[in-house]
Amino acid sequence: MNNIVSLKWVLARMYEPDIVIVDCRFLMGKPDAGRELYEASHIPGAVYLDLEKDLSAPVDEHGGRHPLPDIFELTVAFSRAGIGNESRVVAYDDQGGAMASRLWWLLKYLGHEQVYVMDEGFTAWTNAGFPVSAEQKVIVPAKFLATVQHNMLVEMDEVKERLGDERVTLIDSREAPRYRGEVEPLDKVAGHIPGAINRFWKDGLTESGAWKNEAAQVERFADLDRDRELIVYCGSGVTATPNVIALQEAGFSKVRLYAGSWSDWISYEGNAVATGEE
Repeated sequence: MNNIVSLKWVLARMYEPDIVIVDCRFLMGKPDAGRELYEASHIPGAVYLDLEKDLSAPVDEHGGRHPLPDIFELTVAFSRAGIGNESRVVAYDDQGGAMASRLWWLLKYLGHEQVYVMDEGFTAWTNAGFPVSAEQKVIVPAKFLATVQHNMLVEMDEVKERLGDERVTLIDSREAPRYRGEVEPLDKVAGHIPGAINRFWKDGLTESGAWKNEAAQVERFADLDRDRELIVYCGSGVTATPNVIALQEAGFSKVRLYAGSWSDWISYEGNAVATGEE
C-alpha cells in the first residue's frame, strides 16, 4: 500500500486543485510551538491542524492523554481546513511522521481513502531547497461527510477481554525502557499491557529519518502471524499510528488501533500492568 509519498511527489502536485497539504507539526510539552513554526514558514498553500486542539478531544478521566475527537467536531475541523471527500490530503510534520500519521489515521477512520504522509518532513523539504511561505491562504470550507470505519478502532473493554487470546497480538509502540517499565516520563504508572510485544515506532524509519521501504518493514515484522489480529498502542494513541502505517505497508490487513493506549489503560483501577520483557 502506498501511504507514504516523497518530497518530489508533493513538489510536483502541490498546486493541483484537489490537493490539500496539512502541516501537523507539534512539540509535546510546547503546545503553541507547532503553530508558531507554521506561521513562520510552511509549504505554500498548507493549512495547519493542531494535535491537541483539532486532532484530539479535551483530556478527561478516561480516553488517555490525546483522546479521540468527537466525530462531528472532527468532521467540522476537516471541512474548515478545506478537506472534502474528493480531496487528496498530504500530511507532514517534523516529528518523524508521528503527528502526520495521526491525521492519516483519523481521515482513514472517517472513511477518507486519499490521504498520504510526506516522507522525511519539513526540515528535509527546506534542506532540499523547495519553496516555503509564511502566507496563509484563504480557506474555502469543503463538504466532508464521514463514513466511520469502526473496525479500525479498539476500546479498552475489548483489549481487556482479549488479553491472552491466541488470535490477537498486542503491539506496544513506545521505546523499550518505557515498555519494560524502567522509566515513565509522561504517565502515572510504568510498564505495559500484559502480553504485549514491543516494536518501537521509530524503528520504521532509517537513520536519516526517512520511512523504511516495504521490504524493510516486512523484515521488521517477519515474526508476526499475518492471520492474527494486531492491536497497536503507544502512550496516548499518537506514535502508534506510524506503526499502523508500517504494518499496512508490510502487507498486514488486520491492524487496529487502541486509541486511548497506555494512558487510558492505567486510568482504570484494577487493569493489570506488566514490566520487563515478555
